Amino acid sequence: MKVYNSTEIRNVALIGHGNCGKTSLAAGMLYAAGVTNRLTRVDEGNTITDFDEEEINRKITISTACAALEWRKNKINLLDTPGFSLFINDAKVALVAAEAALVVVDGVAGVEVQTEKVMEFCDHFQLPRALVINKLDRERASFERALESITAAFGRAAIPIQMPIGAEKDFGGVIDLITMKAYSYTLDGDGKGKEIEIPANLAEAAAKAHEALVEMVAEGNDALMEEFFESGTLPVEHIHQGLRQAVLERRLMPVLCCSALRNIGSDLILNFVLEKFPNPTERAPMKSTNGAERPFSTDQPVAAFVFKTVADVFAGRMTYLKVVSGILKTDANLVNSRTGGVERLAHLSVLRGKTMDPVTELHPGDIGVVAKLRETLTFDTLHEKSSPIAFPPIPLPEPSIAFAVSAKSRNDEDRMGNAIQKILEEDLLLRFYRDPQTREFLLAGTGQQHVEIVVSKLKKRYGVDVTLNAPKIPYRETIRGVADVQGRHKKQTGGHGQFGDCKIKMEPLPRGAKFEFVNAIFGGAIPKTFIPAIEKGILEAAEKGYLAGYPVVDFKVTLYDGSYHEVDSSEMSFKLAGRKAFKAAMAVAKPALLEPIMKVEVQAPVEYAGDLMGDMNGRRGRITGMDTKGGTQIIRALVPMAEMLSYQNDLISMTQGRASFTMEFDHYDFVPAAQAEKIIAAAKAAMSGTEEEEE
Repeated sequence: MKVYNSTEIRNVALIGHGNCGKTSLAAGMLYAAGVTNRLTRVDEGNTITDFDEEEINRKITISTACAALEWRKNKINLLDTPGFSLFINDAKVALVAAEAALVVVDGVAGVEVQTEKVMEFCDHFQLPRALVINKLDRERASFERALESITAAFGRAAIPIQMPIGAEKDFGGVIDLITMKAYSYTLDGDGKGKEIEIPANLAEAAAKAHEALVEMVAEGNDALMEEFFESGTLPVEHIHQGLRQAVLERRLMPVLCCSALRNIGSDLILNFVLEKFPNPTERAPMKSTNGAERPFSTDQPVAAFVFKTVADVFAGRMTYLKVVSGILKTDANLVNSRTGGVERLAHLSVLRGKTMDPVTELHPGDIGVVAKLRETLTFDTLHEKSSPIAFPPIPLPEPSIAFAVSAKSRNDEDRMGNAIQKILEEDLLLRFYRDPQTREFLLAGTGQQHVEIVVSKLKKRYGVDVTLNAPKIPYRETIRGVADVQGRHKKQTGGHGQFGDCKIKMEPLPRGAKFEFVNAIFGGAIPKTFIPAIEKGILEAAEKGYLAGYPVVDFKVTLYDGSYHEVDSSEMSFKLAGRKAFKAAMAVAKPALLEPIMKVEVQAPVEYAGDLMGDMNGRRGRITGMDTKGGTQIIRALVPMAEMLSYQNDLISMTQGRASFTMEFDHYDFVPAAQAEKIIAAAKAAMSGTEEEEE
């Protein structure tokens, strides 16, 4: 592929709710530009941007893909992003590499939950955007109804610049409301519209829509407003100029229409992208972690930001980067700002899905990929040694659900850690760790399907077979009352005996305070050298629990008296005395079970709010707040972790997959008596079973 200057580049993210047709639209645009010689389809598994085996099998986009095309001698980098809630944050990361976004809306469903979510992402990055109403050839599709949902959600700034000709299966063309020209499309055409007269039955509606568009374009521009008042309209070239300015300033969000599956309107969308969206030099400079600005300019030292990493079994680590400044050339040696190491960027390429086209250089704003960098990961900055700079990472939520993962065989166990580490490099929303309390290896992600996809990748890519189970709930134990007890250890054998004696007071502490030990011994009742042994004995006993084998937390022990023997006392004797004192205290200090309480936030269409709140109450949840944004209801609640293990699947069932949730640990609280009895009984049964096996 040839080299393009910054002004000849457009970086555009295709974003929107899952199944709205982003990948199909990308396929149509690539076909219209001549990148492919036929229109590829998601259901046939041959699209350029959904090339991963999991994406082909599941027929959904899981990870952002890049595809470059040439249109009217300019380069457009398409970023096809996921739209389903489990993977939506990958779209957020992709937006750092874009200068603008096409928000795709389903012509049947209209604005959906994730449509509003991705619009929030655009606000975060201050991106210009346009909306594309897709699937207008489908049964029950309605441009007018979809437009109503758009204006209801995003206001009058969303203004149509196109109208469809025909509806549902008869949708066959597009009216350009700027130029007042119409274009028809044929099923066996090359994706480029043929100019026709505006149909007589649509002429009046098109004229009204044109007037509304002209008024909106003039509204935010004093010179155009004056011209509009004088003549009652604006010439086409002034509408183009005014609309572009309004888009760049984010005052207007043009609404376009298409059928990606039949490739109606793809060429007009490409024209819009080229004419109305900014090139990299027209966007604000990128800010470094210390607030310094770096403009997209060839006059600056070379710097590039890594926004994605892919672990390819054959090619190794693939690093997707956006050139921020300078001209990045093949074989450049750049410093990684995080590690300080030098990376050689051999084999610089541009992407068309999984196909890499080698290039000699990339200009500011362009997107490329480099294979086999040694230590560079997502969100790293590469820069010239003489001009260090680091750009900040994109904030992402923590995983909301974890599963216990175990290898099926010893051979799998040996390779599991290394294979998971490679997947962690490319998926920023995964975590892999060992729970210190339950001693299980946990794989945490955004939902059950997310984690299952990782398990599938482990097997297909790396030949590692693992099983998933619900994680053990990390219960804890504590006390509600106080105790004043003695712990005495005395054992006489041949020679030296063992003697340790201590008196302690035990009392509860606030949640999260863990443990406090106070030495209140006066007069040498116990030598100072033995005091740490008593504390150690208490801590060791607390770790093993009292009620059900869970660690005891949030208690205070005051050591106030005791006795010792000149010959028989030792550190071990006092450690054992501390253990006995702890057990005696727990017996009278009203022991209780604690469970982790999670902070949960659910986003769903308003019509599901009542059912979701009822479900939360059924899970022993406490609603802490509610908000409404457009047609989306946000419900916040505190819910026990034990009640949330199956929530992902239940939420999908309750809302037909139209809701999403996030979950993070908040605090520990007491388990109600009825549940506590069952948990303690189950734990004791498990412990007795383990003891029998050991025997």
